Amino acid sequence: MKKFAVFASGNGSNFEAIVTRLKEENWDASAALLVCDKPQAKVIERAEAFHIPSFAFEPKSYENKAAFEQAIIEQLRLHEVELIVLAGYMRLIGDTLLQAYGGKIINIHPSLLPAFPGIDAVGQAFRAGVKVAGITVHYVDEGMDTGPIIAQKAIEIDEHDTLETIEQRIHKLEHKWYPSVIKQLLGLNNRGEKA
Repeated sequence: MKKFAVFASGNGSNFEAIVTRLKEENWDASAALLVCDKPQAKVIERAEAFHIPSFAFEPKSYENKAAFEQAIIEQLRLHEVELIVLAGYMRLIGDTLLQAYGGKIINIHPSLLPAFPGIDAVGQAFRAGVKVAGITVHYVDEGMDTGPIIAQKAIEIDEHDTLETIEQRIHKLEHKWYPSVIKQLLGLNNRGEKA
């Protein structure tokens, strides 16, 4: 059985969408661990509801980034994690994690990269007046939203869309497509079985 970890910092709607799909489709895979850098985040409650162990840490309680990333690596190894899925994790991945899991960390970003990297991507796209927006799933490297692109999905924007409606549509796109990409990367077929 393939095992993956989800890293999140907030509400956890993408986390829930991923785990729900995994369970509904009975994947031959396990969300083995939630890693969260905000011990009070709602995503931890979601993990508890699914009986998924979590490693919640306070970055300030570690000497430096390398130290808390080493603590994360120990948890990942303990849970035999093969793939790291970032889902609203609001920290850049550092050298320590990249060296241990390079090529095995993916992220979802709410824009069609390379356009609008970083924070508030949907707001950036809305203010720019783009006619097409979307999501990108990409491998994580040392930059911010600069890793090789795995998949992109787009939506058309019309004059009636508001920032809020675009955000809602982007979230729906994320919840639909991120689990599909994860399943593909884990080498599972459409029914969630080993391919």
